[in-house]
Amino acid sequence: MGFDLGNVPYNPDGWGPPDTPAVPYLPRRDGASTAPHVPFAPFSRSDKLGRIADWTRNTNFLNPSARSGNSRDAVFDFALDDSAALAAAADNDSSFRLVDGKPPPRPKFGPRWRFQQRPQLPQRRDEEVEARKREAEKERARRDRLYNLNRSSATGAGGQGGNRRDAPTLKSSVDIQPEWTMLDQIPFSTFSKLSFSVPDPPEDLLVCGGLEFYDKSVDRINPKNERRLERFKSRNFFKVTTTDDPVIRRLANEDKAAVFATDAILSALMCAPRSVYSWDIIIQRVGNKLFFDKRDGSQLDLLSVNETSSETLPEAKEDINSAHSLAVEATYINQNFSQQVLFRDGNKLTFDEPNPFASEGEEVASVAYRYRRWKLDEDTHLIARCEVHSVTDVRGQRAFLTLNALNEFDPKYSGVDWRQKLETQRGAVLATELKNNANKLAKWTAQALLAGADMMKLGYVSRVHPRDHFNHVILSVIGYKPRDFAAQINLNTSNMWGIVKSIVDVCMKLNEGKYVLVKDPVKPQVRIYEVPADAFENDYMEEPLPEEEQVRPPVEDEVPDGIAEAGAEGEVTVVGDSAGEGEADNDISASVA
Repeated sequence: MGFDLGNVPYNPDGWGPPDTPAVPYLPRRDGASTAPHVPFAPFSRSDKLGRIADWTRNTNFLNPSARSGNSRDAVFDFALDDSAALAAAADNDSSFRLVDGKPPPRPKFGPRWRFQQRPQLPQRRDEEVEARKREAEKERARRDRLYNLNRSSATGAGGQGGNRRDAPTLKSSVDIQPEWTMLDQIPFSTFSKLSFSVPDPPEDLLVCGGLEFYDKSVDRINPKNERRLERFKSRNFFKVTTTDDPVIRRLANEDKAAVFATDAILSALMCAPRSVYSWDIIIQRVGNKLFFDKRDGSQLDLLSVNETSSETLPEAKEDINSAHSLAVEATYINQNFSQQVLFRDGNKLTFDEPNPFASEGEEVASVAYRYRRWKLDEDTHLIARCEVHSVTDVRGQRAFLTLNALNEFDPKYSGVDWRQKLETQRGAVLATELKNNANKLAKWTAQALLAGADMMKLGYVSRVHPRDHFNHVILSVIGYKPRDFAAQINLNTSNMWGIVKSIVDVCMKLNEGKYVLVKDPVKPQVRIYEVPADAFENDYMEEPLPEEEQVRPPVEDEVPDGIAEAGAEGEVTVVGDSAGEGEADNDISASVA
């Protein structure tokens, strides 16, 4: 069999093929070649092109016995020759550049790839990123160490003031007079170790007042379906101290107990370790009895705002976001909220006696006073006046409710916008409130536990605009069981009663007279002072207010809106809604003799 060279064009002008070959070797559209003995090999654009033909790669080419039938075409076929492909790749690697910008594929992990893939060393870029992260962590740790060092030094010098970043100078709730004698000083660190259990449930001696039924439709309020907060100018709210309560006086004369107080006073004592602002309680030792009272216009009548927050509030009292202005606003919101969520159809649940502080024909807020008795030891019983605000039917049984409202004044102080987060991240909103208002929420929970409420309703009320402190909207209402909520906020009932029991034991050892328990404005501790018998009487003011901030006493036959006349013996402190459009919120709290 002869060797056929085929049609080889002749170049008379030089070496190599002519410029215009005689027979074009071009592929046709059907994939075949115009030359019958040259195979056509299709390729893609990403393939590396090597030699067209290699006459030296087949060592058996001249051996007829080793050639196959298509050995003539094998010189053009590189599909099965790996050595030729590798040689071509090696020749072109130096000039070939990868322009594909996609990142390399990540290694697959699994049983099949675990031992087949070799671990790759991190690239230099990843090493630089990791190095920057390590440096940032070191810098953050250094800043934390410096902050903790400064805070500890400030705490050592000023007690609790170190916990508040750039905290203003806090004032005492009562002006300490030089004639007062300090008898005892109790740090809060001792309160955390106390524990005492009282018989549960306590004994109900008497229930006074009347309750309106809770409107369950308010539970469906959400930020997208908000409801405007109404104002109740005609309803009066009474904040009567212990010794001015005619029912407590009657029970004391009947020797029903040795210790008397209200739920507001007891909750302040129970949650004292969580407090930051200063407060005070008057203690009167009369015979073998002990009375815990509050002063007229005391801090206990107002609701603190952002008391335990690290963000400082403006110090100027006329600022709408100052601590005093926010406390008045929060009290105003809380009272109106507690009446708006009720059915106002005249249907009331009445009890043994009417409201002991209201005069005949006077419109009062929905409230019931439960006089309950606890046993502290064999010889000592405690009676407290506790409040519930509403009643509802749950599975055919009546359940008592307490109604309170949290208020948002400016999202930049809390860092959480209620209108955006309340529906999707309700837990984050509550956690922020627990951080900023730990004392207020703990006192509300303690009051609900003391009153034996079956449910406590928390409303979320926000300003219509951050600079408008007159108009508000209700964004949501959420209910909690008091015991479950107490466990959620880490409020231990045994520790609460341990604090009360320890203070009662200390006061029972005092002689007859008047004393005042003051929470230090800076240090986490309380002090007991012996004061004259006529202290806090005869218009005695511990911290004189500027003239423009003093409440003008009403003249004869003149009673401002929202202020009730005295309906019982002694002095009755009433906080009502007297703030109309454009009026100052400071007018909504007053004391009327």
